[in-house]
Amino acid sequence: MLEVLANRTYARLFSAQVVALLGTGLLTVALGLAAYEIAGAEASMVLGIALTIKMIAYVGLSPVASALVSRLDRKRVLIVADLVRAGAALFLPFVDAAWQIYVLVFVLQAASATFTPAFQATIPDILPREEDYTKALSLSRLAYDLENIISPLAAGLLLTVMSFNWLFAGTAIGFLGAAFLVFAATIPKAAQDSQHGFVDRLIRGTRIFIATPRLRGLLLLNFVAASVGAVVIVNTVVIVRVVYGGSATDVALALAAFGCGSMIAALALPRLLERISDRRVMFTGAFLAAGGFVLFGAVSAFSGNTAWAVLLLVWLFTGLCYSAILTPSGRLLRRSAHAEDRPALFAAQFALSHACWLVTYPLSGFLFASAGMGATLVLLGILAGLAAAAGLMVWHGDDRDVLEHTHDDLPVDHPHLRKEGLRTGAHSHRHVFVIDDEHRVWPTHG
Repeated sequence: MLEVLANRTYARLFSAQVVALLGTGLLTVALGLAAYEIAGAEASMVLGIALTIKMIAYVGLSPVASALVSRLDRKRVLIVADLVRAGAALFLPFVDAAWQIYVLVFVLQAASATFTPAFQATIPDILPREEDYTKALSLSRLAYDLENIISPLAAGLLLTVMSFNWLFAGTAIGFLGAAFLVFAATIPKAAQDSQHGFVDRLIRGTRIFIATPRLRGLLLLNFVAASVGAVVIVNTVVIVRVVYGGSATDVALALAAFGCGSMIAALALPRLLERISDRRVMFTGAFLAAGGFVLFGAVSAFSGNTAWAVLLLVWLFTGLCYSAILTPSGRLLRRSAHAEDRPALFAAQFALSHACWLVTYPLSGFLFASAGMGATLVLLGILAGLAAAAGLMVWHGDDRDVLEHTHDDLPVDHPHLRKEGLRTGAHSHRHVFVIDDEHRVWPTHG
């Protein structure tokens, strides 16, 4: 897997991702402490509003930002976004009211909504070979999982020698370091989309997403991942401290078990995807995660709390399934669009996947507070299972890249019919099929 780091451009961008993630991890800890200093017992409400603002920025601004910057130099866009994030982090130590936190979080996350899809769309251009790109996706998953473990530990060590406000400085340093690494990388120019207006660029990624069967399946799989992931993220602290009577260290151990499961899957997936299709791997992970939640929730509801070790194993298993669902998603996006449409498609994935979290975050918290752990696991497991079943229906097993299709709306001598693919009739031919200006509807025959 590490051999892809021999590509110097990718190595620098991956390093930028790691440094920025560490900074983001410090920000998460510092933001919670800042909220407590400002709001005291109402800190949870402040953080809840801040997280909601984050998700709204991701869902609402990502496609808009992608459309606005699509004709700008990609390297400059990435650097400016990192500088904006660093600037917002530097202002956070001086806030003394909740509304100031909300404004700065919105600015920071708006920059992230610009940076992340553009960054993700850059990697396929740097690593055109599918096996290399698959390894890069696994490395990215590992980076996210390691950040979940390392950042809280680093924050805890730093807080023994400094106040929490200095953690914001660490966040800013992380974003500045990421900007420098992007500056040092040789990033290829993005394929330019010069023929479409702003409105078309704004909706283009979502239109491709909705019109492509495998991506409709991916959207439902995103909901599966958000359903099980929300329970882990939102409720682990309450499950461990209240249900199991554990300590703060036990909370970290439970979250680490989830992260370790995700890392195991990320390490195994490059070899696994050489032999098994993306579809089979992702839906296997989805159904196993849903089934595991329903079984564990039912046992907890009817037989009382299980042993502590069982919870750790379930969280480990859930992390493994979670990574199996999400890690291959970049391969599907890469297959499903021309190079010039990838930024819009990655932005659509970013927005739509976070829309799933915007639903499951509050749903998970509300169910847990009103119905308890067992019922929450069962209900969200059932929702995840239904979403996975619906995904199987819309993403059929015969998912070929090359499709025969007709162009009854085009004249026989149209350049597309003469140039692209193997001609099979007066108005029909076959080639690698993606949704674009000549192909607005997925063929249902051939």
